[in-house]
Amino acid sequence: MRPIGRRGFVAGTAAGAARAAAGGAAVPGAPTGTDAGPDPGTDGRAAAGTAPEGAEGPAVRSGFRGVWIATVFNRDWPSRTGLTAEAQRAELLAHLDTAVEHRLNAVVLQVRPAADALWPSPYEPWTEFLTGTQGRDPGWDPLGTAVEEAHARGLELHAWFNPYRVAPHTDPSRLVAGHPARLHPEWVLPYGGKLFYNPGLPEVRRFVQDAMLDAVRRYAIDAVHWDDYFYPYPVAGEVFEDDEAYARYGADFPDKASWRRNNIDLLVSETAARIKAVAPDVAFGISPFGVWRNIAQDPEGSDTRAGVATYDDLHADTRKWIREGWIDYVMPQLYWHIGLPAADYATLLSWWDAVVRGTGVRLYIGEALYKAGDPAQPAAWRDPGELSRHLALAAARPAVGGHCFFGALDVAKDPIGAMATVVADHYPTGVRAPGRD
Repeated sequence: MRPIGRRGFVAGTAAGAARAAAGGAAVPGAPTGTDAGPDPGTDGRAAAGTAPEGAEGPAVRSGFRGVWIATVFNRDWPSRTGLTAEAQRAELLAHLDTAVEHRLNAVVLQVRPAADALWPSPYEPWTEFLTGTQGRDPGWDPLGTAVEEAHARGLELHAWFNPYRVAPHTDPSRLVAGHPARLHPEWVLPYGGKLFYNPGLPEVRRFVQDAMLDAVRRYAIDAVHWDDYFYPYPVAGEVFEDDEAYARYGADFPDKASWRRNNIDLLVSETAARIKAVAPDVAFGISPFGVWRNIAQDPEGSDTRAGVATYDDLHADTRKWIREGWIDYVMPQLYWHIGLPAADYATLLSWWDAVVRGTGVRLYIGEALYKAGDPAQPAAWRDPGELSRHLALAAARPAVGGHCFFGALDVAKDPIGAMATVVADHYPTGVRAPGRD
């Protein structure tokens, strides 16, 4: 977890038909020997217009209220590796129930944390964050279960994928035999003590799309969701050694940075087109780091002085993706408090509100619930009302369509009552997510 930034539409029978036409089918998921949940002949979601259990009165047409469930390093779920399938399932359902209790309407579940999978993928191994051993079958289908059980509770399920992260170390021999990164060592680069797929290789770009689209074809997910990791965050004194790929593919670009941005543009635009070809009703959303560019680097940037900018450091032109209409929603991680001089929440909220207006792209705001009550954070985060004030500011911005909270463990624990304050002040009733309108 970085210190400053973490770090669809509901598929009914039409979505099932689209998947079937594409050669895929929804895959129900439940632990072996346990109740399979709702009737697999239905899409398992609550009737439209009804409030989730625990809401006060009928739902109304309103905004996105999401929560991220991170699986990398067992951040939110499962609580540790090696739990039985039944225990893993019980913990997952508890997170879904907690979301409903807080009148949320969507969960963003991390299903590909590191070139691996939380479903039986033909492309990549089972994640080690389930069993403790990469490639070991956990005895159930977590993604299938999550889709089925989320829909049964009236929640959208956004499947969260990380495109390029391979491992939190630099030793390919520690990966399971048969891992694509071992079969294709030329695809992988070490950087900052980690392994990454090289975004500059067309074969890598195609492979990571194939791996993610397998889940789109097989499950009634509501959205494909990416976080903020494209090219890796800069590490002082280190160089991302992609000179060979640049020499091979970068001749038409004025510099390496422009070539790198084009590589990520291709990843986004191609993925968008492929999602729509496979499942037109599935949304594509991205949750970038909250600063596109600082005003000192670009007069059209935000009036901020952040140490990182997606355009310059991650080679991710997030504003372009909105203008081109490649994504259905953007969820910038505005993980700072109101009044922070370097990156003021209110300043960034206004900037993103202006960027999306008239584009048709939905704007949801990523909120740093994990900072609330943390003594290591600035004093503003020890005030239970800080996040509630964020939502009050956003309510006056016409383009803001909702919020997503990081992360699920913090919703459940809520040490100073920040989430409870948000619910009391802003979520008096249950509402449908925008994708269900």
